[in-house]
Amino acid sequence: MARMAAEKPKTRIQRKKTEQILAAALEVFAQHGSSGASINLIAKNAGLTTPNLLYYFESKDAIRRELLTRTLQLWMAPLSMLSPHGEPIDEICEYIRRKLEISRNFPKESKFFANEILSGLPQSRSEIFGPLKELYNTKIAVLEDWMREGRIATVDPHHLLFSIWATTQHYADFDVQIEEIAPAKVKDRYAEAELFLLDMFKKLLAV
Repeated sequence: MARMAAEKPKTRIQRKKTEQILAAALEVFAQHGSSGASINLIAKNAGLTTPNLLYYFESKDAIRRELLTRTLQLWMAPLSMLSPHGEPIDEICEYIRRKLEISRNFPKESKFFANEILSGLPQSRSEIFGPLKELYNTKIAVLEDWMREGRIATVDPHHLLFSIWATTQHYADFDVQIEEIAPAKVKDRYAEAELFLLDMFKKLLAV
């Protein structure tokens, strides 16, 4: 069955069904990855028949692309808020806080995005990385300006961002590992992580 015409405004029920499908797909992709997910499994998880699901999305890849677009917007938002006009250390600390907030509030999205990156994004690499690369380069320039002005310590700005991404997303992407090897840290892990990471990056960037 062909997907409904994209140019027609969706009814309230159609919008609800679309969100229902995307929520179910997110669960499936986060758990099984793109290769392990199937349109039938997504339909079952959404409580729909496969033909019914295909009325809203023409394929598994169409669902995946919509999820990627939404997740990328979510993932980029904290970085876009890093202001060149603020106090550098404060701006970076707020960025870390926002990244931890994304990790805590959107763990499925974080796992989904991580799984997609690990898969190499074979069909949509330029589509995904184009907007991210543009934003990334803009913020690298901001960090480099702060370093040249002596407002933060001179470090590799690329590895600075990579480190922030790795340390903040770890708490969502590797939650099972944390639960198994450090169960005492599970309950307050985000509050403790914020204190630890802010202290660590402040020391790294102090001049």
